[in-house]
Amino acid sequence: MTNPVFERIETDINANPVVLFMKGTPVFPQCGFSARVVQILSHIGVPFKGVNVLEDMEIREGIKAYANWPTIPQLYVKGEFVGGCDIIMEMFQAGELQSMLKEKGIPVSAEA
Repeated sequence: MTNPVFERIETDINANPVVLFMKGTPVFPQCGFSARVVQILSHIGVPFKGVNVLEDMEIREGIKAYANWPTIPQLYVKGEFVGGCDIIMEMFQAGELQSMLKEKGIPVSAEA
């Protein structure tokens, strides 16, 4: 049985190398956690697609079930779930986020 919400999520994840499911938009984040991840990605120069979960309740709830992860934001790189705000912050501070992005062929313009 297919889940139409999961299919929509997979379409975004498969069509874009880096996708951030977030509250608000990259230009106008509407929660501190989403803003922090946007700031990290922008700081290291990684282009990404932001998906505003506040505009679509099905996506907002569906993304939590899709990744089996209860919180938003959620970052996906090359179709793979990376983590939420705390994990992204820890990876960034350790240089692991930049390394992982480079390994997956995503251009990174700044190291830290």
